[in-house]
Amino acid sequence: MTAAIDVRGVTVRYGEVVALDDVSLTVRAGRVTGLIGMNGSGKSTLFKTVMGLVRPDRGSVLFEGSDPARARKQARVGYVPQSEDVDWTFPVSVRDVVMMGRYGHQGPTRRARRVDHAAVDEALERVGLTDCADRQIGRLSGGQRKRAFVARGIAQDASTMLLDEPFAGVDKRSEATLVRLLRELADDGRTILVSTHDLHALPQLADEVVLLLRRVLFHGSVAASLRPENLARAFGLDVLDQGDHPG
Repeated sequence: MTAAIDVRGVTVRYGEVVALDDVSLTVRAGRVTGLIGMNGSGKSTLFKTVMGLVRPDRGSVLFEGSDPARARKQARVGYVPQSEDVDWTFPVSVRDVVMMGRYGHQGPTRRARRVDHAAVDEALERVGLTDCADRQIGRLSGGQRKRAFVARGIAQDASTMLLDEPFAGVDKRSEATLVRLLRELADDGRTILVSTHDLHALPQLADEVVLLLRRVLFHGSVAASLRPENLARAFGLDVLDQGDHPG
């Protein structure tokens, strides 16, 4: 299968703090890859590096064989942020948010054409938000908000989507809907990289799992990633005591 993201020996430092330490990782197209690690493990830094927003101190990243920043400018990568990174009071509708995914296709004027409106309508229908299209984004439930940003990536026609904790603060029904959507997108040939603390969702969601603690501790099957010895390396023994693994 094609390598969509190729991370080679990447080290990222913030001053004296090492956020990523010699990380090498290949993410393949048409797969859902789960990125698992405790807070501060480097997941968000890895996302920013893959998107070309952070330049590594050492190593390189190739996004579909080219520079990540170029891929971002070409709208080949979509991003679903954590909820706390979004100003939900901003006066934009759900349709406006999804239309932002079309900006890379509209040229400098950003004037929406018929094809843009059609892409937005199709994306809204696919995530089940057609009836909420004109609602202010902050008036949606947690799960609906996540689906709105997935719709933005669909309308953008991004070949790769990065999702940062998409299941945080959503109910089980919304989680199941998101899992189904991401599986469908992978089946369409898109590359899905998802960071999550929800280990229970992994068997239904992911094809493979990366355990990260500033370095890649494990990269392989979902079943193997959930073995107690692997989780203990990534989270510490206390996570096992709290019953956070589904085994």
